[in-house]
Amino acid sequence: MFEQLDLFASTYSQPYTVSQLTAHIGRLIDRDTALSDLWLEGEVSNFTQASSGHCYFTLKDGGAQIRCVMWRSDARRQSYLPSDGDQVLGHGRVGVYEVRGVYQLYVDQIRPAGVGDLYRQFERLKARLEKEGLFAPERKRPLPRFPRRIGVVTSPGAAALRDIVNVLRRRFSLATLLLSPTLVQGDAAPAQIVDALEALNARNDVDVILVARGGGSLEELWAFNDERVARAVAGSRIPVICGVGHETDFSLADFAADKRAPTPSSAAELAVPDQAELRAQVETWSDDLARTLLARIDQRRWRLNDQLRALRHLSPSSQMTQARQRIDDLVARAEQAVRQEIRLRRERLDGLHGRLRGLSPEGTLQRGFAIVSGREDGALVRSVAQVSSGDLLRIRVADGEFPAEAS
Repeated sequence: MFEQLDLFASTYSQPYTVSQLTAHIGRLIDRDTALSDLWLEGEVSNFTQASSGHCYFTLKDGGAQIRCVMWRSDARRQSYLPSDGDQVLGHGRVGVYEVRGVYQLYVDQIRPAGVGDLYRQFERLKARLEKEGLFAPERKRPLPRFPRRIGVVTSPGAAALRDIVNVLRRRFSLATLLLSPTLVQGDAAPAQIVDALEALNARNDVDVILVARGGGSLEELWAFNDERVARAVAGSRIPVICGVGHETDFSLADFAADKRAPTPSSAAELAVPDQAELRAQVETWSDDLARTLLARIDQRRWRLNDQLRALRHLSPSSQMTQARQRIDDLVARAEQAVRQEIRLRRERLDGLHGRLRGLSPEGTLQRGFAIVSGREDGALVRSVAQVSSGDLLRIRVADGEFPAEAS
């Protein structure tokens, strides 16, 4: 950021560079609104168009000259490019080319100077109507998305009408056209254009109006710069699309319309949707709807299945089945417990039985012992004192008995 230069300061303690001075001059010019939007008239000399497409030339009069530049993007939009010696009217802004330290005019529009009076008249009327608010954005109305009937204000034999018909037949054949014929140039044209607009506004079946004319010179398009036409366009209760001339042509009707189109064909394209795109959009929506419905059906089916499972779980029959199964399980467990108890008791009984067998006389005999009793009285001999020599005895062993005599 540079400071304000005081060119009349007496001190030399802080000299400025050439770049600083040039940049400061450039900022001063940029801040001047009168130099940022102006028309300049002069004679063309040294006109050249570089391979890049940019145009360089000089405008001069009897007392001075100024270098001019027109960039390629602006040059492409012009219907006329001058030659050396042409008297022209150029529009643009003044700026500084700092590398060479020169000021020059950056041109964005150029016209032959013969129509300079018409341009000045156009600019004066445009400024007055703009001040009234006739071109204010808030006055613009939205266009209907799907117009059923389209009013067209143009000449019946004009190529513009054929272009509009071709575009509408290709893009949106459902719409119908209603031609309100008029002249599109000449002294009688403005009044007829106004009448054509009023005739369409008197109907209740028109959704949008196209005001159209093909390209031409400023004089040929002048009917659409008439104040009556501009006010009729702005005052239309039906939305208006203005497609007059080519892309570089601007008329007061363009500024007053709800939508400006660079050509009549473009106006028709703005008026209606593309039926092919609509068909594709409908198919996309249909596919999306089908997927959404299928997803919701699947979701509801899962929820229903969950509810059915819950219902089956809570139903009396399900509870009876589960109770029956629980009873079966309890019975099986009881039977198993009884069998286990019987087994345990049998094992215990077998153990007791084995112990009893071990304590019984037979068991004692099996272990090698013998039972001695008297042969006569059968009394058991438990002590040697019970036996005398010569007593007859009976000795019983595991596998039988035999007689014996005490000695």
